Amino acid sequence: MQTLSAIIRARPGQETTMRDALLAVADHVRLNEPETVGFFIAQGDEDPCLFTTYERFTNKAAMDRHNGSDAVAAFFAIARPILDGPVTLVTAIETSTKA
Repeated sequence: MQTLSAIIRARPGQETTMRDALLAVADHVRLNEPETVGFFIAQGDEDPCLFTTYERFTNKAAMDRHNGSDAVAAFFAIARPILDGPVTLVTAIETSTKA
């Protein structure tokens, strides 16, 4: 399983816009990406400007298709001007899971 984790920080006051943009990607994934087997979004409980995603793909090609999708491009068009620092991305091969 190919995974991608993202750490995203929104500027203060832009939390709702960032959350809504991420949820739009999640909706796209749910409706259009059968090879994306998990797309999880979390918002910091102590810092609502901090978001993390954990994304699971059947393989690297599925991850690449997701990352090249119109939904991801639309997300970054919204997110780029409200980011508070760079997005940290970590790609990995999943080595353990709880089913």
